[in-house]
Formats: sequence, C-alpha cells, structure tokens
Amino acid sequence: MDNRSIFLKLFLLTCLIILFTVIFSAGCSEYNEIEKEIPGFNGERAYSDVEYQVSLGPRIPGTPGQDQILKWLNEELTQYGWDVELQVHEIKGKTITNLIASRGEDGQYILLGAHYDTRIFADLDPDPGLRNSPVPGANDGGSGVAVLLEMARILPDDLHMPVQIVFFDAEDNGGIGDWDWILGSRAFVKQLEIPPEAAIIVDMVGDADLKIYKEYNSNDDLIEQIWEKARLLGYDEVFLSEYKFSVLDDHTPFIEAGIPAVDIIDLDYPYWHTTADTADKVSVESLQIVGDTLLAWILSLE
Repeated sequence: MDNRSIFLKLFLLTCLIILFTVIFSAGCSEYNEIEKEIPGFNGERAYSDVEYQVSLGPRIPGTPGQDQILKWLNEELTQYGWDVELQVHEIKGKTITNLIASRGEDGQYILLGAHYDTRIFADLDPDPGLRNSPVPGANDGGSGVAVLLEMARILPDDLHMPVQIVFFDAEDNGGIGDWDWILGSRAFVKQLEIPPEAAIIVDMVGDADLKIYKEYNSNDDLIEQIWEKARLLGYDEVFLSEYKFSVLDDHTPFIEAGIPAVDIIDLDYPYWHTTADTADKVSVESLQIVGDTLLAWILSLE
C-alpha cells in the first residue's frame, strides 16, 4: 500500500471521527437542554411540606387548620402558574371544600388527587386515653399532598396531556358520628362536566417501610403502566407486583362513574389513625420514589 492510500484512509477515518463527535455532542446538548427544562422531583422539599402541614395542626373541615392549609396551597400553586379554584359543596349535611389547580387548555386531561384533611379522632391509638385526640396526619393526608404539590412545582406547562391537581376535603372521617368517608371526592365527581382520561390518587405514601401493592378496585391498565415505570426506575421492591387490598378511597367515585382510576397507597402503616402519625414516621426516600414514578409516567403520556 503506497503512502497516498494510507493518507487517504487516515483522512477519511479522521473525518468520520469528527462527524460522529459533532453528532453525538449535538444529541447530548439537546438531551441536556431537555433535562434542564424538566427539574427532577425533590423529595427533601416534599418532606418539608409534610412538616409544614403537621405544624398547622389538625386539618379538619371547619377548623383554622383547614383555612391555613388552603391558603398555603393556593399561594404555592399560584406562584407556579396554576389557576386555583376553591370548590365548596354541601354533602350529607357537611360543608366541604376541595381545592382544584388547573393549567392549560380545556379538553382531555389527567387528574392527580390527594386528600388534605385529617381524622378528627385517633380512634386506633394503642393508648385509650389518646383516642379522642386528633390525628396529626403526616402520612395520612400530608404525604399525598406533599407529593402532588412538589409535582405541581416541576411539571412543564406544555405536556402532551394536561394535568389537573385536586386536593380533596373530608376523605378521612368515616365512622365518626354522622360523618362518612370520601365526601370531597364524591362531591367532586358528582359535578364533573368533563371527566378526566384517568384519575391517580396518592394516599399514605410516606411510610419509611414503603410497600405499595396493587389495589383490587383500581384500573388494571393504569396499574400496569405506573408499576412498569417504577420497575424501570429500579423501584420494584416498593411497587410490588402482588394485589393485596380492596380500598374505599378517593379513587372510588371515579371508578363508580366509569372513569379509569388507580389508588397508590400503602395501608400497612402501623401509625394509621393514631397520634403517632407524625413527620418523623415519613421518609424522604419514600416520597422521592413515588414522585419519581409519577413524574416518569406523566412525561410518557401522549
């Protein structure tokens, strides 16, 4: 092989290397720009939101704690570009207030929901002397709110499928006097004009020993989609493949109305409806796992 042939081959090889480098760099640059535009879920910030909610005291309908959490949620959501509406209903003799955060055009949308209220009495407390005390609601109420509020901060405003976020009142006081369960979500679904394509309910997702089983009443297709995202993220030891519970929760009115819905919940929580449902029982890592999974699922929608 003469020197000219060797030089030509080296020149062509150099050109290919340069071309590949330019293409790869451009691709990385584009990917990095996308990554910059979509911040990651911040579990630490979500945990701070749990602590703040607990600091407000009980968030029982008709109490100062309810007024304060609604004011705080309104301020936070408005700051991040969401349109906020307070929806007041009379249902079964109770006045309840849902908070609805919307962004984007009307039409098809996905609904994310969590209840913000806390239980009036800690009737499952192991100490009988504490069973008339209110539940602090760090996990049962606080964790779902924290995940969805953080989601509201980071979701881009140009999603393929717009998202509506609803914070439901009066989910948690069934079995106490003349109260019933899931009043806020029942009232919300009853007045729906445009139903969501799907409703995702997040409840009790902060347990340090988080185990989220598939729930029997939830839509199977939605379960598979969300659980697959968790698996791809390496969270299959938290989002477990087995079915375990049949739950009456804020997803129930949607299911009854024929709207696909799923309940993301960990019922194996030893402090449920006790005075020990405090912020120290909630894990940053658990909030992060649920937030990452929900974000991945939402960003995959077309």
